Amino acid sequence: MTEIVVRKRLTQLLFLVAFITLLLIGRLTWLQIVRSEELEQGARENRIRHIEVEARRGDICDRNGKVLVTSVSCESVVAMPAQVTQPEETAEKLAAVLKMDKEEVYRRITRRQSFIWVKRKVDFETSKQVRALRLNGIELIEESRRQYNREALAAHVLGFAGVDNQGLTGIEMTYDKELRGTPGQIVIEQDAAGRDIPTALHQLKPPVSGNNLILTIDETVQYFAERELDKIVDTYQPASAAIIVMDPKSGEILALGNRPTFTPDRWREAPRAVWDRNPAIWQLYEPGSTYKIITAAAGLSEGTVKPEDPFFCPGFVKVADRNIRCWKAGGHGSLSFAKVVENSCNPGFIKVALDLGRDRFYKYVKLFGFGQPTGIDLPGEAKGILIPQDKATNLNIATMAIGQSIAITPVQLVVAMAAIANGGELVRPHLVRQVTSHDGKVVRVIEPERPARVITADKARELGKLLESVVVNGTGVNAYLDGYRTAGKTGTAQVVGPSGGYVAGRYVASFIGFAPVDDPRLVTLVVIWEPQGGLYYGGVVAAPVFKAVMQDALRYLGVPQQAGLEKPEEPWYLIESEPEPVTVPGVVNLPLEEAVASLKAAGLSFTLRGEGDVVRAQVPQGGATVLSGTRVVLQLKAGPENGKVEVTVPDLTGLTIKDAAILLEKVGLTLTPSGSGIAVEQQPAPKTKLRRGGSVKVEFNPPEEHTEEQELMVLHP
Repeated sequence: MTEIVVRKRLTQLLFLVAFITLLLIGRLTWLQIVRSEELEQGARENRIRHIEVEARRGDICDRNGKVLVTSVSCESVVAMPAQVTQPEETAEKLAAVLKMDKEEVYRRITRRQSFIWVKRKVDFETSKQVRALRLNGIELIEESRRQYNREALAAHVLGFAGVDNQGLTGIEMTYDKELRGTPGQIVIEQDAAGRDIPTALHQLKPPVSGNNLILTIDETVQYFAERELDKIVDTYQPASAAIIVMDPKSGEILALGNRPTFTPDRWREAPRAVWDRNPAIWQLYEPGSTYKIITAAAGLSEGTVKPEDPFFCPGFVKVADRNIRCWKAGGHGSLSFAKVVENSCNPGFIKVALDLGRDRFYKYVKLFGFGQPTGIDLPGEAKGILIPQDKATNLNIATMAIGQSIAITPVQLVVAMAAIANGGELVRPHLVRQVTSHDGKVVRVIEPERPARVITADKARELGKLLESVVVNGTGVNAYLDGYRTAGKTGTAQVVGPSGGYVAGRYVASFIGFAPVDDPRLVTLVVIWEPQGGLYYGGVVAAPVFKAVMQDALRYLGVPQQAGLEKPEEPWYLIESEPEPVTVPGVVNLPLEEAVASLKAAGLSFTLRGEGDVVRAQVPQGGATVLSGTRVVLQLKAGPENGKVEVTVPDLTGLTIKDAAILLEKVGLTLTPSGSGIAVEQQPAPKTKLRRGGSVKVEFNPPEEHTEEQELMVLHP
């Protein structure tokens, strides 16, 4: 019995062992045959490390092949944490050389990773010091960094690239795919601890360098533009300024510059607002009288006006319930349309637009590209603001005809003027001529694009001659070029505030033109936002800048000069008189608009400091004797101040209750009204001193039947 039990148990044990053996064989078969490839791949991945090798980013050259941006070799510090034998000591030594926090370096070199960046793209001296330390697990890997050879020249055009070789702004961003290239790989075989295996696999898949870009920009013309931008900043301290120079036939941009600007190598040192936005393609503004070229083009093309047609300017034109003034007091009287253009007569242009009617006027607004992007090859272009056609009133048409009630970008205006210069064809502005490979072979040629014809060649030439008279005899004489027939248009517009309405004392001065008139080579636009010092007319501030850029650019390009062209005498409003002693008016505590008017009446210029709509301080002080033309510094501050400060009571006569309350609030006073209508009497009287926070009693009476109609103020062209 006992033998049988033993034999039975042995049999069971044998079957159990056989069963386990079969399971093991099956498992081994599964692993070795079915999953062999998968496991082999996993093992390979565990011991093989792939390190990406950055491709060399392509060069960016000007139209003549001068290298503006290139990539130079540099080294980056990396760590293999498994190979770092003394992390504390390594972190201390490395942090001192790299000028990094010791704790941050320690955290990086002790992470549970096979590879980690410690610091990217260090300079030559730093990499030399790191190499001399001979630290276990710390290595240097060759990379490349961007080098901008001309400092800040064309910064908004070029843009800059980030540490990972990616374009972040400008051409670097738009053509990032072409410039970036294809990265390579370093393949390293290591053991489970992350140590190199002797005679193991070490392979390099070389990177492919990025393509090069040949720009339309001409380095020398760009220098001319930026030289003048620097002069603008020194002379007028504007909020911003832009200059664009373009070939009207091809759409190639030879220069595009802005102020303020930045240096691409050190872009982090500049405020984001400076490098993130390109004013030449993004900043919206009301163009003022420069937009009258569109009104003239529409009228000539539709046949509603001819150069010889008679006009009469009484100094204003009534549209709906508004009187829109001409910039010249008393008007221009009887004149032809040619003289309307020459003198930038507001009533004349308004009549042309109203004769066209809404639909035909809007036809040309849209044909010339306003209200939509131009398609320039830069990121961040704005499309402008245009009143919907079905909602536009006659008053809207009238104000748009003279460059108000519409917001455009500088590049849109350049494209529109180029169409007039080249014979009536719209062109797409662009900044790249060719894409070439790293070994110089042409990959792609950027051909000029002419998406539409906007006016006939005959009408374009006719308008060009009218615009030439603006420079020869009209408001643009300061843009007259020696030896070149020049056409152009001045513009002066008030700055629109963030909540609507115009900001007192702040203007946009501009000039746009082309030359030579008979065979235009260049179109140039100068826009200056908020020039300081009391001078803000486009014909005085922007036109001389246009002349300086164009005169040098045309000569540099070898454009032949024409003999026998003489500069005309300057009109009366540009002739400077000898300075005379004047008394500085006291404008402290006055609203900015009144302060500016007082200074202008005294023949003084001004500079604004700070923000707000009330003057809190002035230099020189009121009562001082200075020469006419002297600049008075006005310190502004928004809203009333607390305390026992006295302010000057403004004159409220003729204001409505709402307007009187707003004006008093600006200077820190309150309104106590009586009656309704317009202000006829007030206590205290105007120019009386009253403690801030005090109340002004004002009596309002209904207006008489024949009151003066509300007028819309229009600026000098």
